[in-house]
Amino acid sequence: MSFPTYGAYRNANLPWISKVPEHWKLCPLKTLLSIENGADHSEVLADEGWPVFGSGGAFAKASQYLYDGETILLGRKGTIDKPLYYTGRFWTVDTMYWSRIKPGCNGRYAYYSCLTIPFGYYQTSTALPSMTKAVLGCHATCLPPFKEQVVIATFLDRETAKIDALIAEQQHLIELLQEKRQAVISHAVTKGLNPNAPMKDSGVEWLGEVPEHWTILPVWMLFFLGRGRVISHEDIASSPGDYPVYSSQTERDGEMGRINTFDFDGDYLTWTTDGANAGSVFRRAGRFNCTNVCGTLKGKPNALLILEFAFQSLRLATASFVRMDINPKLMNNVMASIKIPVPPLEEQQSIALHISQQTEEFEPLKAAIDIQLQLLKERRSALISAAVTGQIDVRGLVPEAVEQ
Repeated sequence: MSFPTYGAYRNANLPWISKVPEHWKLCPLKTLLSIENGADHSEVLADEGWPVFGSGGAFAKASQYLYDGETILLGRKGTIDKPLYYTGRFWTVDTMYWSRIKPGCNGRYAYYSCLTIPFGYYQTSTALPSMTKAVLGCHATCLPPFKEQVVIATFLDRETAKIDALIAEQQHLIELLQEKRQAVISHAVTKGLNPNAPMKDSGVEWLGEVPEHWTILPVWMLFFLGRGRVISHEDIASSPGDYPVYSSQTERDGEMGRINTFDFDGDYLTWTTDGANAGSVFRRAGRFNCTNVCGTLKGKPNALLILEFAFQSLRLATASFVRMDINPKLMNNVMASIKIPVPPLEEQQSIALHISQQTEEFEPLKAAIDIQLQLLKERRSALISAAVTGQIDVRGLVPEAVEQ
């Protein structure tokens, strides 16, 4: 769909905005918002209460609140490029700024405007992404007349809701695919490929019955257990190289960075020992490093266990063993005690091949959905940017907008 544009523009002379409607103002963000600091939350933590926000979002409850009202939350450290809109009572920690909406500014318009801040342009050159209050406050942004702000915010609320619904549909399709894929893996790893095989009770809760001829062994009998070491962003910056550093904060194939030395060389399974991803198991190969929140598993020479089968087994097993307290954990001693199924080697190879063949069918479908998701997200961002910078004129598209 194409949108109308304004009749007259003037130069904006900004790297991220070339022109603005002639009757709009260009002003610093502090004209729209009064940006305030968060505070330590340790003394106000509670089981019930008001949300505590960090730069990654709400993560706890507080018995007190810093502010009660409409606000835009802006990351100070960590996740700095995901502003949040909130109304009500809340607390923010020191990694998250909060703000008061100033007179003459519509809160929803301010939120959409903040979504277009070029955070990469401003980000400080520290290992952890960060923003200062001064830099945020001086960011040049567009300010239409108030009634026009309301129209733009109403239009974007409506249109982004439509796009968000489509995004949710695509994400649900991915969840269904993942459930189907996981069901294929789970059945193959715990029941085998022969539906007529005699079964026995494994004595392991997460396994249930397994084929009668399978054995059940603890991890320590099959693997050498190791641990990563402390590697900081500063270490990576000071020692760049070819060997990846993996951490709990990365996706399966992601990297924290690369350095010029390696601690591990070969085929390994690794798992996350601490934090939100505790118990996540990954396959690693070649020369690499792990941080101190990762454990490593190297197959013993006499263990009749192929890596792919072990990988899939442990992915199923570890979820039941993660210790949930303030920080979820799955430490080496617990991992060592986990029992997993061990079919004969030839059967392991058949199961691994079966899993590979079956799950390959899901990849093209997931790839197609991922493309659709990316296009929808790009359209959402482009629409917001175009509306709040005046590149499109939406005044005639919200006929019943009411001044707030």
